[in-house]
Parts: sequence; C-alpha cells; structure tokens
Amino acid sequence: MSDTDLAKFEADRHRIRETHLIPAADRPASTARGLHHTALISSDVETTVRFYQDLLGFPLTELIENRDYPGSSHFFFDIGNGNLLAFFDLPGLNLGPYAEVLGGLHHMAISVDPARWDELVARLAQAGVDHTVHSGVSVYFQDPDGARIELIADPLGEMYGTKVL
Repeated sequence: MSDTDLAKFEADRHRIRETHLIPAADRPASTARGLHHTALISSDVETTVRFYQDLLGFPLTELIENRDYPGSSHFFFDIGNGNLLAFFDLPGLNLGPYAEVLGGLHHMAISVDPARWDELVARLAQAGVDHTVHSGVSVYFQDPDGARIELIADPLGEMYGTKVL
C-alpha cells in the first residue's frame, strides 16, 4: 500500500471519529445490557468441549437442544464477567470449512488475567496448537473448527493501553 492510501485511510478514520464519536462525558448509556452470548458452529461437540473447557479453562455451563434445529446441540462456556461463548452443532448440514467472509467472524478476543496469560500460552504450546504471540499481551490461534481466537491480557475496555470503553 502506498503512503497516499495510508494517509487517506487515516483521514477517513479522523473524519468518522469527528463526526460520530461522542465524548465519554456526553455519551448516552447503551440500550443494551451486555453481550448475552456469541455463537459459533462446532463440527463435534466433545472436541469443542475438550478444547474450550479442558485446554483453555472455560467451564461448560449447559448443553441443551438447539430450539431452531432438531437434533442440534446448543452449548455454553463461561468466559468470565457474566459472558458466555456458545456453540451449535448442525448435524446433517454438511457445512464446509471455516471461511472468513464479509459480515463473518474475523476473530474473537477474550480477556484473560495477565497472571494466567503465560500459563494459557504454555498450554497451547504443550497441546501442539499453532499460535502467534503479538505485543506480549495477545496470542492468536484457531479452534478445532478454524475460528480465530485471541486471548488478550489487556483489561476489558482497553486496547493497546487506550481506553475504548
């Protein structure tokens, strides 16, 4: 990319920020209460449970039938702070492999305590999970179905030392 392209992107960010970003003191409260759950698709329930609960330490909290697709499971993991990560399996649909598409999932960043971050990176290595550490606070990897996950040691509401919430 040229310096001209990068300057245009920065100018666009500046314009959008100036037009739409309301200062924190003036910002109204959100109409939302929080993220109830994010749902991903699992090709195998037990493999997903082993990965998220046994490897990453996110407790399985429930496993029920998916009300939208008979025979499908809907299951949930506690990712802290009252937040859930959910999965569906969709037996019989013959879904293809994970693909990044517009409007699709790029990655999901889950905040972990800095004291646990090193331990989790070591667990990934010990389990042979290919991963990349970035900036000493983020580790990126793919789950068994190819979804990109980031474990980040930054506190909730912060990114690169900047308050984002």
